[in-house]
Amino acid sequence: MTNESITASSPAGTSALLATVGNKVRTMRKDKGMTLSRLSEITGLSPAIVSQIERGLANPSFTTLAQLAHGLDIPVGKFFLGQEETRSPVVRKSERRNLKGVTKKSVGEAVYELLTPDLNGALEAQWIVSPPGHDTSATPFRHSGEEFGIILSGKKDVYLDGECYTLEAGDSITFSSDTPHWYKNSYEEVCVAIWVNAPHVW
Repeated sequence: MTNESITASSPAGTSALLATVGNKVRTMRKDKGMTLSRLSEITGLSPAIVSQIERGLANPSFTTLAQLAHGLDIPVGKFFLGQEETRSPVVRKSERRNLKGVTKKSVGEAVYELLTPDLNGALEAQWIVSPPGHDTSATPFRHSGEEFGIILSGKKDVYLDGECYTLEAGDSITFSSDTPHWYKNSYEEVCVAIWVNAPHVW
């Protein structure tokens, strides 16, 4: 899911997922007493795109979903996870929930997988694979809570209010999520990292 696009010819499974995500966006927006125009204003997304997403007609990128999550003050994972969460404390590698909606083998796309069993606790841990050139500077993140990240392989630039911190394998970083932050892989190697948000609100 890299761009907003009409999904009339998408497989039934994808269409069902987009419809579910759209219904959740609309329900959460209405529960907060927020108009479509207001959500558009907060997120910086056009009213047309927000409307298409709510009706299950658009295939939003992960960044777009993150913007919607920011506007609704919820974890982005809430768009994908159903009401029935697994109660096992263990998350097997083969059973990680893919938050970005791309396959684990996807080339040229960042992969975001949930490492925690559900979103009922205070922590949201993610396995993030960022390919060379991955850059989120166009939509800096800023939300409540605190973050911790550790690089397992490769390198990543973490920007905190414009100041760049280059992290290599074994390096970690902790910061207040209220600080505008974004990430960039300016290097030739894929970067693999574990990222933790507490509380789990984007």
